[in-house]
Amino acid sequence: MQAVLADCSQYPDNEARALRLKLAERHGMQAEQILVTAGLTHLLGMLARTFLAKGLIAVTSERSFIVYRIATEAANAQLIEVPMRDHGFNLAAVAAAVNKDTRIIFLANPNNPTGTIATPDEVDRFLSEAPDNVVVVLDEAYYEFAAHFAAKRALPYSRSLDYVREGRNVIVLRTFSKVHGLAGLRIGYGIAPAELIARICRHRALYSVSILAQAGALAALDDEGHIRKTIENNTDQSQVLNDALSELGYRTIRTWANFLYCELGQEARGFTERMELEGVAVRCLNQWGASQAIRITIGTPEQNQVLLRALRKAKGS
Repeated sequence: MQAVLADCSQYPDNEARALRLKLAERHGMQAEQILVTAGLTHLLGMLARTFLAKGLIAVTSERSFIVYRIATEAANAQLIEVPMRDHGFNLAAVAAAVNKDTRIIFLANPNNPTGTIATPDEVDRFLSEAPDNVVVVLDEAYYEFAAHFAAKRALPYSRSLDYVREGRNVIVLRTFSKVHGLAGLRIGYGIAPAELIARICRHRALYSVSILAQAGALAALDDEGHIRKTIENNTDQSQVLNDALSELGYRTIRTWANFLYCELGQEARGFTERMELEGVAVRCLNQWGASQAIRITIGTPEQNQVLLRALRKAKGS
């Protein structure tokens, strides 16, 4: 990134060609099947503008990524949120909610904020029932963490890229904000059949992905040491936090991501305010309809010890 600072007086490559080619090679795709955007929030807005309008519907689960609602409402469309099952997507209920006006289904896998996944067999069955005119968005922002957990647990996780290769009406979302640690650069990407990518591109803002973001993402793909260290820390520290939270009397859900969903047994808003007084921010989930739950990001060992001290103090307040 420092090496390209001198180029920042120029506009960036609008097509992000070098990064698209590298991502295509990494995932066994064609460059035309990759769309690089200024983070997944931007891409979700593009998807809503492409496929939704007044009178049309998107479907997702309750207690999922809040930007699905924001993007849908910005397109003057309606979002249907079906009830969860075991803190995860109830794909049968999602399928049942689809009607003639449905154009998008948002499936976060792992889900944010609960950290749960839908299994490959569940997704296979779901896609076999999805209408041809509905785009299924497989949001895999936490893919690398989930894939590692799956390997450790000897369980399957995702066949998402196979669906793209089969030409299904699917777009897979990935990001550099999580395992690569580049959230402040705002850069993510979608993988889909070329025809779908071309249609979405019509709603892309010019020069939205900066020179710095493209350079950082290109380098991050090769930084295997950082990726390995981040994933291993997340796996180890998720267990440390889970055990400590259980000892404190809180209930957590087994995570497949880089955060824990934690039920406090008390109102979360006041609890999170007490945490903030200790210099620790955790996410209160009132907006998600879970007034007694918080989402805790898994940090470094040092950060997690600060978190646990603050949790103990807040619990005793």
